[in-house]
Amino acid sequence: MVRSIKPIASEGELFRKILGKEWLKLHPDIQARFAKNPEPDKPLHYTGVLSELSCSRIGKLLGHLTKPMIAGALIPYTDHDFPVDIMVYSKPDCPAIFKQRIYRLHGRPPIQFTSYMQESEKGEVLEYVGMGLGMKLCLHVHEGDLYFTSDGYFWEVLGCRIPIPGIFTPGKTYLCHRNDNPEQFNIRIEIKHALFGRTFTQIGVFKEIHPEAAS
Repeated sequence: MVRSIKPIASEGELFRKILGKEWLKLHPDIQARFAKNPEPDKPLHYTGVLSELSCSRIGKLLGHLTKPMIAGALIPYTDHDFPVDIMVYSKPDCPAIFKQRIYRLHGRPPIQFTSYMQESEKGEVLEYVGMGLGMKLCLHVHEGDLYFTSDGYFWEVLGCRIPIPGIFTPGKTYLCHRNDNPEQFNIRIEIKHALFGRTFTQIGVFKEIHPEAAS
């Protein structure tokens, strides 16, 4: 259940608030990309290719164990150069921004995963991945690119966020959104466990699909 805090028009509006003056250090193309508003029934569409999807042995085990609860959040496979479609959308009278990803791995059925992001009462950026599970995200800017780092996982029950000890999570999440040009960007995601090292990696390049092309 999405908690009703207060609506945000876009990820960019939330990120601009959280980053403050740091927002102005972002590449103008990244600012413009996140400023777009996914109005209800008017989602934003992106398509791209993951050049690398990989996981360690521990990552593969975690991916299979968590599949019944959060299918697609931790993909327990290794593959290269396959297409991914992303849809960013909102819902009427809902404060969250939703992101649906469809991974089209070679020789496997498509894997769909949807998460949503919203601001907490304390002004934190929270991303929920399903079953009340989520993580707090810290943002910073470096050389014009946008970086996200997880700052703890939690399980939300009846409106109460219960922290999950780091050792019982996939690890700390690092994401970099780097600009290529006004229409294209690249993403690198790494998850690193304190004891087991890097558990998951995703590297890909994406571009926006305009409404006439997405229909």
